[in-house]
Amino acid sequence: MIATYIPGASWLHRCPAGLKLIALLVVSIVVFPLTNLWMLTIGLIGVAACYAPFGRDAFVQFKRLKPIALMLAFLFGFHIYLGTWTEGLAVLIRIVTLVLMANLVSLTTRLDDMIAAVEPLFRPLKLFGVPPQRPALAIALVLRFVPVLMSIHEGLAESYQARSGRRRSWRLIAPLALQALAISDHVAESLAARGGSSGLADTRMRR
Repeated sequence: MIATYIPGASWLHRCPAGLKLIALLVVSIVVFPLTNLWMLTIGLIGVAACYAPFGRDAFVQFKRLKPIALMLAFLFGFHIYLGTWTEGLAVLIRIVTLVLMANLVSLTTRLDDMIAAVEPLFRPLKLFGVPPQRPALAIALVLRFVPVLMSIHEGLAESYQARSGRRRSWRLIAPLALQALAISDHVAESLAARGGSSGLADTRMRR
């Protein structure tokens, strides 16, 4: 799970985690009501350009779009059927832009930094006896797990294609679920060894 973070010294790595999450939120709010294809395309190019610090590895990151290719094709085909292909293209650009940006945040942000960024939002929960580290950790894990599960699905799909000659199948659901559960067990064990969310907070303070 931690492997999705790529260490580096780029401006994206130096950018505060809170600022990156706010930027992701703002882009999400701005992109969804936007219908102008030129503006959406410019936004997508801008997000893709942010992968430049990764060099050739950037192409590897773009492969993370493969697991959602079938869904994108279905959405686009549905809009073509309705006679609104321009709207369908706009939907595709929005989804790809947000997926690439969320993946970019995950690649350049350490887990403990992400927790520290979202933890202040949950401080009012202290009034109800709920430590703010717990929901902050949950959100950080969700953001971190998305590219991991996409990579696992991509690997399973490639293996299935090599064996059967077909690209996608519902049979991939079971092994994907099993691997997701296995990763969850490993993450739970690691968190327990560190003392849970409180242990991560102590580690952050020592740094």
